[in-house]
Amino acid sequence: MACVVNGETVRVRVDTRESLLDVLRERLGLTGPKKGCDHGQCGACTVHLDGRRVVSCLTPAVQADGADVTTVEGVAGPDGELHPLQQAFIDHDALQCGYCTPGQIMSGLACLAEGHAGDDEQVREYMSGNLCRCGAYAGIVAAVRAVAEQER
Repeated sequence: MACVVNGETVRVRVDTRESLLDVLRERLGLTGPKKGCDHGQCGACTVHLDGRRVVSCLTPAVQADGADVTTVEGVAGPDGELHPLQQAFIDHDALQCGYCTPGQIMSGLACLAEGHAGDDEQVREYMSGNLCRCGAYAGIVAAVRAVAEQER
């Protein structure tokens, strides 16, 4: 499989049964996407595949062949400055334990790009596939909405 991960071309031999999550974490050392439920129900493993959010635990790695993959590690700027949504998560206290945070950020970015951050209800609906066991939902919604307001 050859693809672009966070702006860098990578080549890795994969088994057709391997998930994109396992290749990212175990072969490429990208530990941002988390293995939460491993059933596509928690969203902790959310990444972008050709600009669309996917749960990487259910995405066959071979599906990324020739694609552009972005993980939370690829979101910060070239000099390491935080993406506005990453900063908003800090500013709005949108994390506690941090386990779900990479998936929440990736889903939040997709929510913004898709134009689904018009109001709190819309953000909740389009982020509903991402679970936070700590209950930081109010901060997560506030962070996504703050960035949506900045972009207007």
